[in-house]
Amino acid sequence: MRKSYKLILSTLILTLAIPVTVMGSGATTASDKKPGANSEPAAPTYSNVSVHDPSIVRDGNNFYVFGSHIEAAKSTDLMNWETFTNGYTTPNNVIYGNLSQNLATSFKWAGENDSDSKGGFSVWAPDVFWNDSYVNADGTKGAYMIYYCTSSTYIRSAIGFGVSQNIEGPYTYVDTLVYSGFTAGEAYDANSVINKKWTNTNIPQLIEGGKLSGSSDKWFNSDGTFSNITYPNAIDPQLMFDENGKLWMSYGSWSGGIFTLQIDPATGKAIYPGIDSVTKDGRLVDRYFGTKIAGGFYKSGEGPYMVYNKQTDYYYLFETIGWLGADGGYNMRLYRSKNPLGPFVDASGKSAVLPGDTDVSAFGNKLMGNFLFKREVGDPGTGIGYGYVSPGHNSFYQDPDTGKMFLVFHSRFPQKGEVHEVRVHQMFMNKDGWLVTAPYRYSGESLEKVKREDLNGEYKFINHGKGTTADLVESSYITLNKNNKVTGDVSGTWMSTGHNEAELTLDGKTYKGVFVKGWDPSSEQFVMTFTAMSNEGVTIWGSKQEDLKDSQIVADIKADLNIGDTSRVIANLNLPSEGMRHASITWTSSNPDVVSAAGVVVRPESGSSAATVTLTAVITKGTVTSSRSFNLTVLPYEDASLVAKYSFENDLADSTGSFGAGSITGNRIDNTGGTISYTAGVEGNAAVLDGASGVRLPNKLIDSNQYSVSLWVKPEQLTTYTTTFFGAKDGYNWVSLLPKGPVGDNTMVWSGSNVWYDGIAGLTIPTGSWTHLAYSVDNGTLSVYVNGELKFNGSNFPDIFTGTDSVFSLGVNWWDTPFKGQLDELQVYEGALSPVQVAELAEQ
Repeated sequence: MRKSYKLILSTLILTLAIPVTVMGSGATTASDKKPGANSEPAAPTYSNVSVHDPSIVRDGNNFYVFGSHIEAAKSTDLMNWETFTNGYTTPNNVIYGNLSQNLATSFKWAGENDSDSKGGFSVWAPDVFWNDSYVNADGTKGAYMIYYCTSSTYIRSAIGFGVSQNIEGPYTYVDTLVYSGFTAGEAYDANSVINKKWTNTNIPQLIEGGKLSGSSDKWFNSDGTFSNITYPNAIDPQLMFDENGKLWMSYGSWSGGIFTLQIDPATGKAIYPGIDSVTKDGRLVDRYFGTKIAGGFYKSGEGPYMVYNKQTDYYYLFETIGWLGADGGYNMRLYRSKNPLGPFVDASGKSAVLPGDTDVSAFGNKLMGNFLFKREVGDPGTGIGYGYVSPGHNSFYQDPDTGKMFLVFHSRFPQKGEVHEVRVHQMFMNKDGWLVTAPYRYSGESLEKVKREDLNGEYKFINHGKGTTADLVESSYITLNKNNKVTGDVSGTWMSTGHNEAELTLDGKTYKGVFVKGWDPSSEQFVMTFTAMSNEGVTIWGSKQEDLKDSQIVADIKADLNIGDTSRVIANLNLPSEGMRHASITWTSSNPDVVSAAGVVVRPESGSSAATVTLTAVITKGTVTSSRSFNLTVLPYEDASLVAKYSFENDLADSTGSFGAGSITGNRIDNTGGTISYTAGVEGNAAVLDGASGVRLPNKLIDSNQYSVSLWVKPEQLTTYTTTFFGAKDGYNWVSLLPKGPVGDNTMVWSGSNVWYDGIAGLTIPTGSWTHLAYSVDNGTLSVYVNGELKFNGSNFPDIFTGTDSVFSLGVNWWDTPFKGQLDELQVYEGALSPVQVAELAEQ
């Protein structure tokens, strides 16, 4: 798992936190239709909320989701949500009252102003449910129970619980049940005063009370550290009553795996095994942590959610693997068992408990990962299409009256960075007793009897595969023909059985699922879809397209074709070569020396006149052809003007006199304690940064969307995310020049705002020698240069600095390893540098 970046992740990425909850009960939603009603619900409306790791529970007519960082929301229809919490506010916290005092016992171990949570709190992944059997302090029975976790590092965490008579709280703390990350002897984490020795947990009291046979040497590595290859991180609790009324808590996260403990319904406290043993199939039963049901061996796997299904008589275990960030490939997996203690297996019979240090992606039915129903030129809608990025940490709800089943999770979205929202998708049971997920979010639809004539036609097709990757799985095309053949990008056969069962055999693999209508947000209409899964645990989706003749397809593409502002072209153009339904688009140019048929732009030199070019697109589908022309004006370069220059001649002064001198920082942009020295550089002296220090530059060094930055760098070491030049409006909006970035270790300009932006150089600069780096921003056009050569040119770069009191620095930001090496001749310009100017600056 890669480390977090920027503030949005330093809060929410702290959130290795996770979803979870219990099957609830309640009435049908207002939009529910009975199976067989054969009528579409009204066009849906949605109100979205950001609740990470959402755990769903029902209370009366309201659905609730409770999530990490003390966020929660409610809804009456699973589509329109509203929040009611106030985050980490204390003492008047909506959920926990006086947060700091109420959870003080858990915070003594982790989660308040400590290590990773220094300066704040880390309260994650609660699970809320009503427990008829709980005995309150006044002797009455019944309470809402919240099981939560607090955490300070990747292994030092604790699970506690509280109770309330109101589902929305506040909840009164009762006890802390499980601790992790403890050590054999006295030890402390960075930025922490907490002694991690095991005697500072609840284990001594459990031993004294006869609930544990003693401590275990197996909990520790040979050096006394916590053995997290075998034992869990105590986060992500989820509670479930089994078919016999017993209460179980599943919990845990990478790297030691997921465990289950029995809970006493009357007290809410754990019934620990007391002694070590193994299950019949050889899985670990630990005296304290319980029975291992999934994971292990330092592999990802978190957010367990277990549910019993009467129809199949199976317990289903959900977990999420991968890393939760937008670049982490988070994805949901499913297993099942006849026993809440396992063994849980996937559709191919693989155990949820890993056999060793192996690829975890090969295990579990993959319900959903990164995907995009791609919007091609000519398709209805706007943007790039409909899809999710890193969907996961799910919970599950089944309506007791309608039988409808729902997958509830958070997701990020293509080109939207770390912004996340709650999503609810309906689930269905296939012929083999496995749950499959609707391609589109819930819109009030019901599973109904389908007509064969409604199934024939062309579909956008997604195969989720089994991998864990940050790459988007983009849609292709297949056709379900009347003769039951499947043609297109994948070939095979299909059939529909029963009222709505779908069975497709594609490239020799058989997938079983259902046909169901869903709301396509691109076309804004209900369309036929299918969702199905193979015996290898691979999920496929299809979304039916409107029946169109080739002539209409070509006309739609021609009308939709757009290459941007043609009146002031200053960057390479993205010329599509394909439109909807695999229609081809070919281009010709009236002046290829200025704009090529591939969209490569060569701007006139500074002082020259603008150039005009005509680009013509020829659109072809089958035997139908049409064309469309675009008249372009290509603007000449304009020389940028110098506004600040830091030459590091034994000081941090701006030699232009326009700005004040820089100041030395510690290992973060906003702290003190660093040191700086000087040595011979490219021109005169250079600044030497020691890997623990940086330079804070004056605010508002850049205050426009037309600017350039030039500097010489000589890294002593390369570490991912380490910045050389950094600027930020705030922790959510920033630009960073990285010698080694997160995309293939490339040198790059990296920005975070509403979306991630990667200006990738296509190389990694060396250590131990000088490299000239420069980049320019020209009203959204980003150009990146290495040693005077243009390495990246792209559009839609965000405007971070215009009209803001932005902060700037060298070698440090708020999060990452500081730069170690030398910097020289930092120059900041108003306007975009021309290639000639960059070449001159790169001359050593």
